Amino acid sequence: MTLVRSILLFVLAALAEIGGCWLVWQSVREHRGWQYALVGVLALGAYGFVAALQPEAAFGRVLAAYGGVFVAGSLAWGMVLDGFRPTAWDLTGACVCLAGAAVIICQPRA
Repeated sequence: MTLVRSILLFVLAALAEIGGCWLVWQSVREHRGWQYALVGVLALGAYGFVAALQPEAAFGRVLAAYGGVFVAGSLAWGMVLDGFRPTAWDLTGACVCLAGAAVIICQPRA
C-alpha cells in the first residue's frame, strides 16, 4: 500500500509541477495573460505540499526519486498538450530515469 501511495503522490506532484510550469510558460512565452501565470504559481505551490505527503521522511530521497517521474512526465505532457514527438533517445533517457527512481523508491528498508 505504501508503494502505491508513493506512486500516486509522485504522479499528482508531477501534474501539479509540470502543469504549473506549463501555465507560467504559456503566460510568458505564449502571451496568454497573467491569469495563466497566477494559476501556474498556485499549482507550483500545491506541488510542494503534495511532495511533503510522501511516506518517506528523507527529503533528498523523495526529491531524487521524483526527478525520474518529472523527466518522464515532462515528455508525456509535451506529447499530449504540445504535440511534441520524442526521439528514441528521449524515451530511452526517460526509461533510465524511471529505473533510477524505482531503485530509490523500492530499496529494502530496515
